Amino acid sequence: MPKMKTHSATKKRFRVSAGKKVKFRKAGQRHLLTGDSGNQNRLSRKAEYVQKSDMRTMKKFLPYDF
Repeated sequence: MPKMKTHSATKKRFRVSAGKKVKFRKAGQRHLLTGDSGNQNRLSRKAEYVQKSDMRTMKKFLPYDF
């Protein structure tokens, strides 16, 4: 059986933690931020984890990290 390929865009944007959770940075922090409240900006700086319902897709994209 040939090796599976890791999805290149996914490996650049996601990291798998020791507990097998997939961590990523939220979008929308580049420009046009003046309309957002300070609280909104602060909360979007934190990283987030992928939902359980999307884990099947992540395991397909990152086959060797799980």
